[in-house]
Amino acid sequence: MKEKVASTTGNKDSVDVLLIGGGVISSTLSIMLNELQPDWSQLIVERLDVPAAESSDPWNNAGTGHSALCELNYTPEVKGKIDISKAVGVNEKFQVSRQFWSYLTEKGALSDPREFINKVPHVSFAQGMDQVDYLKARYNALKDHPLFPNMQHSEDESKFREFLPLMSKGRDFNNPVAISWFEDGTDINYGALTRQYLDYVSNNGVTVRYGTEVKNLKREGAKWKVTTKNLHTGDTSVITANFVFVGAGGMALPLLQKSGIPEIKGYGGFPVSGAWLRCTNEELVSQHHAKVYGKASVGAPPMSVPHLDTRVIDGKQGLLFGPYAGWTPKFLKQGSYLDLFKSIRATNIPSYLGVAAQEFSLTKYLVEEVLKDQAARVESLREYMPSVNGDDWELVIAGQRVQVIKPIGAPKFGSLEFGTALVNSQDGSIAGLMGASPGASIAPSAMLEVLERCFGSRIAEWAPKLKEMIPSYGTRLAKNPELFNEQWERSQKALKLA
Repeated sequence: MKEKVASTTGNKDSVDVLLIGGGVISSTLSIMLNELQPDWSQLIVERLDVPAAESSDPWNNAGTGHSALCELNYTPEVKGKIDISKAVGVNEKFQVSRQFWSYLTEKGALSDPREFINKVPHVSFAQGMDQVDYLKARYNALKDHPLFPNMQHSEDESKFREFLPLMSKGRDFNNPVAISWFEDGTDINYGALTRQYLDYVSNNGVTVRYGTEVKNLKREGAKWKVTTKNLHTGDTSVITANFVFVGAGGMALPLLQKSGIPEIKGYGGFPVSGAWLRCTNEELVSQHHAKVYGKASVGAPPMSVPHLDTRVIDGKQGLLFGPYAGWTPKFLKQGSYLDLFKSIRATNIPSYLGVAAQEFSLTKYLVEEVLKDQAARVESLREYMPSVNGDDWELVIAGQRVQVIKPIGAPKFGSLEFGTALVNSQDGSIAGLMGASPGASIAPSAMLEVLERCFGSRIAEWAPKLKEMIPSYGTRLAKNPELFNEQWERSQKALKLA
C-alpha cells in the first residue's frame, strides 16, 4: 500500500503524525490512530536497527500481563487494612489491553496471538508468619471483587508441593508458607506484539524508519520541526509534523526537554538498571510453570519485586529470577553514560535534591544490590528455590528503567514516582510517556489518555470506533461485572487462552 506521507522533498518530510520510538508504546498509538484516522500520514523513527530492542524486548522485562493478580506492591497494607484501590485500577487498565488485542486479532490485524500472549498462572508467595497473615488478608480483600474471579489461596504444604515443585524441594516447611493464585494469568512477549503491530501499520501506509535518531525538536508555528540523523550515513533530515508523540522509553524526558514545552519543567528521571538470573537447565525449566511474586525488600523500588518467572518466548519456555537492581546514569540500555547529567536543568535541580533527601533507603538498597556478586544473587534465589545450584543459572542484563521524578511544592520539592507519567503540551500538539511498570501492560489505556488529552475535539467523532475497539471505553468495569465477564470470555477465546 502506498505510504501516506503528506510530502517528501529531498531530506524533508511533512507528516500528520510523528512517533519517536519503535517499541510497544509508540506502535500502540500508531495502530490506534491508523484505525481512527486512516487518512492521516504517520512516520515512526527508531534509533536502533530493529523494533522493540529496548524495554519492549522480552528478555529486558518480566513479560507479566500486569493486572495486579499477583504483584503485592499494588496491595499495600495501610493502618492494618489492605488497600486494593491501585490493584483494581491497574486491573481495569489491563482489561483494556485484552479487549484491544482481541479486536485486532478478530479483525486479522494481529496474527497468531500465541506469539505474544500465553496462559501462565500468577502466584503470590509468602513465607514467615507476618507475610502469611498479610497474604491471607489480601486474599480476603480481593476474592469477592468482580475483577479478581476464581482467586485461590492455600497454606497447605501438599498443595504447595503439587503446584510449585521447584520451590518445594529442600524447603523447611516449619517456616510457614502460603500462596494465592490465578490460573488465568498471562505471560506476554511485548517484542513480538510490537512487531505484529508494526507489520500491520506498515502494510497500511505507515512509514517506519530505523537507524534514525532525533537530535532536536522545535515548534514552528502550529507545527513541529524535528531534526533527525541517520546513524549509518550521518545525514540529517527535517520532519515537519502536526503532532509528535515521544514513546522513546528512558529518552522521553530528554526529548521532551528539547521541545521546550513548559509542562516538562521540573521533571527529572532516576535511572535504575537491572539483571536477571536465567536458568540454563532445561529439566528445571520444565518443572516450573508460574509467575511467582513475593514481597520486595525494604527500600526496593516496585520494579525490583522478586519473582521466579516462567517466560514463553518464540514458542519456547524459559525461567528467570530477579530482577537485581543496579545503577547507571544511562537512560537506555544502549544509551550514554552522560544521559542523566544532560537531563539536569535549573528547573529540575530542586526535584532531584528533594528526592535525594527523601529516598535514603532506596539509595542504600541500590548500593547493596550493586555490590552483590553471583554467589549473593544465588543466595537471594535460594529463598524461592532452596535446592538451587548456581551452575544452572547465568546472569543476563535486563532493560533500563527511568523512574519519574515529579515536581511538587515545598517542603518536599520532588517526588519519585514508580508508575508512568503522561506529559503533553497545553495545545495537545506534543505528548510523551515517561516511567516504567506497568507501562507495556497498560499501553492501550495510556494511549487512550493521549487521544483524550491531545485530540479532545475529535473524541465524539471517534467514539463509535473506540467502543468497537474497546467495548468498555467510558465504563468502569469494576462497576459493571456483566460487561467484564462478557469481555473476559471474549478475550479468552480470541487470544486462545481458554
